[in-house]
Amino acid sequence: MPTERLTFTGHGGAELAARLDLPEGPHLATALFAHCFTCSKDIHAARRIAARLAGAGIAVLRFDFTGLGHSEGEFENTTFTSNVEDLELAAKALEARDMAPALLIGHSLGGAAALRVARRLASVRAVVTIGAPFDPGHVTHNFAGALDEIARKGAAEVNLGGRPVRIGRAFVEDVSAEALAPEIAKLKRALLVMHAPRDEVVGIDNAGAIFSAAKHPKSFVTLCDADHLITRFEDAEYVAEVIAAWAARYLDLRAPAPPPGAPEGVVRVTEADPEGFLQDINSGPRHHAVADEPLAYGGTDRGMSPYGFLAAGLGACTSMTIRMYARRKEWPLDHVRVDVCHDKVHAQDAGTAGPAKIDQFTRVVYLEGNLTDEQRARLLEIADRCPVHRTMEATSHIITKAG
Repeated sequence: MPTERLTFTGHGGAELAARLDLPEGPHLATALFAHCFTCSKDIHAARRIAARLAGAGIAVLRFDFTGLGHSEGEFENTTFTSNVEDLELAAKALEARDMAPALLIGHSLGGAAALRVARRLASVRAVVTIGAPFDPGHVTHNFAGALDEIARKGAAEVNLGGRPVRIGRAFVEDVSAEALAPEIAKLKRALLVMHAPRDEVVGIDNAGAIFSAAKHPKSFVTLCDADHLITRFEDAEYVAEVIAAWAARYLDLRAPAPPPGAPEGVVRVTEADPEGFLQDINSGPRHHAVADEPLAYGGTDRGMSPYGFLAAGLGACTSMTIRMYARRKEWPLDHVRVDVCHDKVHAQDAGTAGPAKIDQFTRVVYLEGNLTDEQRARLLEIADRCPVHRTMEATSHIITKAG
């Protein structure tokens, strides 16, 4: 996934650091990601969501709000309103590159900011919130013990996530006065609310309030036992998958024509977990799968193995070929099931000459329907004519080039 580092000017004139994650294939749409309170653009959930969306053809801009991460400025002098302004300026920076965002994604307080800014951005057609508060003032419970000091002195240093952060009085007053209900009711964009029932930072009742205030089209997806920051890989993966699938309904993700010589497009395989073997597989902008290795081989078993995909291709092609033949003949075939197993066997056991070991795929075809014995026999013969079967039996020529 190509990533471009860039900066743009924030609300107070400070330069804000951003990453623009770009699709390796066609660019079909752009998303803008707003991170959680005092977090950064580089937290795991933001990186994983951006990677998955880029794999689906959606570019993602994620940036550090003023005074956070690699951005300039003093966080102490920011407010919820200034965060919203930074988010709007990020959208304008994208628009200047002819990449106006169609999708807004906000995590925690970033979700509240996304809800606040969405109606100001004509290009936005869909909004996603992840663990977002209905009442932005809810965030002050993270430093409730310092509120009196902030009120007296104008600012105080608090410990958030194991690091010191200075919070100013203007932030507390501004975020406490914010009311999102009217803005949500007038959103006029598709809305996806994602929240974990066991979120101990922002309670699940916030998701219910956001969902109730919104008009249709709206969707709610529970994140089960995920934590607020979506720190577990499998939770971030799930969030990313759901957003990618949901957004496709509301964004125009029609891909351009495939490159010459690839009439069915290109299957792109991208490493998803450099420390393991998980792979993202995209066939065009609409079809996604993951490949992995079993736990016994050092993988995390989150997807089929490469040989599993080979077996799946053989089984699917066999079933389709049988169905097409029976349909053409108007035979009473009610249902087809194909079980495929793969193993390494000695060549002589398979009745062939060659290397000591070869790959053997055992295919069992189940046919349901009021078929004669002759029809069943014929359909089993047709199974051997499926294109994938013929390809696997023939000698394939694989060309490898440097990218």
